Amino acid sequence: MIIDIHGHVVAPPELYAYQSSLLASRGAHGKGRLHIDDERLINAVWNSRQEPKTHLELLNEVGTDIQFISPRPFQAMHSAKPERIVHWYTEAANNVIARLCTLFPNRFRGIAGLPQNAGVSPQNTLDELERCIKELGFVGVMLNPDPHEGEGPPPPGLGDEYWYPVYEKLVELDVPALVHSASCVSPRESYSLHFINEETIAVASLLNSKVFEDFPTLKVVISHAGGAIPYQIGRFMAGRYRSKAEPFEEAIRKLYFDTCLYTKDALELLFKTVGTDRCMFGTENPGTGSAINPHTGMYMDNTKPIIESIDWLTEKDKSMIFGETATKVYKLKFNEGV
Repeated sequence: MIIDIHGHVVAPPELYAYQSSLLASRGAHGKGRLHIDDERLINAVWNSRQEPKTHLELLNEVGTDIQFISPRPFQAMHSAKPERIVHWYTEAANNVIARLCTLFPNRFRGIAGLPQNAGVSPQNTLDELERCIKELGFVGVMLNPDPHEGEGPPPPGLGDEYWYPVYEKLVELDVPALVHSASCVSPRESYSLHFINEETIAVASLLNSKVFEDFPTLKVVISHAGGAIPYQIGRFMAGRYRSKAEPFEEAIRKLYFDTCLYTKDALELLFKTVGTDRCMFGTENPGTGSAINPHTGMYMDNTKPIIESIDWLTEKDKSMIFGETATKVYKLKFNEGV
C-alpha cells in the first residue's frame, strides 16, 4: 500500500473563477454559489487533456494507491481582507475535496484547509476544522504558520499559546496537522522559498516550547521534510548541549515529517536524522516537482524508486515510510479491495 500524505487538489477552473470573484468584489455581492457538476470534477483529475498527464494518470504511473489532498496552499489567500471571503473560499475548496473523495473513495482522502486570516485569532478556524472532520470525513488538517503571508509583523511562532485553541481541537478530534505555509506577498521570497523558511521556523518554535508537554498526544507533521532543520541540525544540537536541555536530536522525534524531497542525498539525510519511523511518504505530485529531470528522464516527484534504491533501508523501513506509519497516525480505514 503506497500512501502519499502530501498532495493538493486538482480542481476545475470554476473553483478559481469563484475565488477571483470573491477577491474582486471583496464579498460585496455576498457568498454566492459555486456550480460544478460531477462530470467536471471527474474531468479535472481523470479526463482533462490540458496537461500532458492528468492527476490520476500521474498517480497510476508512479504506483500511488491513496493520496491525501488539500487546498492549493499558494492560493489560500490567508492575507486577504475582509476575513469572510477567506472563509467562503476555504469552505468551497474543502467541499470540492470532499466530493472528489466521494467520487474516488479508493484514491483520495481529505486534508482540510483552514480559514486562517492575518491578524485574526486561530479560534476563527475551529468551526470549519470540526465540520471537515466530523461531517466531511477528512483525516487531518493543513496548518499555515504564517497567515500574514510574509507581510507586516509576523504572527507568534507555533510554540506560542496563541495557537493553543487549534491544538486543543486537534487533540479532541485526534487528527494530525500538516504544517504547510501558504502564499507570500513579500518580494523577497517566492512562495516556494517561503514554505521552507516558515517550516524551519515552525520546527524551531515547537521544539523550544512547552507544546508537547501541554499536549502530549498532539500529532504534528512537517511538510517538505522539515524545511532546513534536518540539514542544519548541528546548529540546534550545539545550542541544546550548551543549555543541558533535552538533546535536539531526541526532541525532533516528537514530530513527523513527509518525504517531499526530490534528491537521493536529501532523502537519505532525512531518514538518518529523524528516523524512518517518523517519516511518511509525500510527494506533492502533481506540483513543484512535476518536471522531468534531464539526467534520469523521470519526473522529479516520482520519488518511490529513489527511496527504494537506498540500499541501507530495510523492508521494515520502507513499509513504514510508504504506508504503515501513515495508516497509524491518520487512523486510516480502508474499503474492501483497497
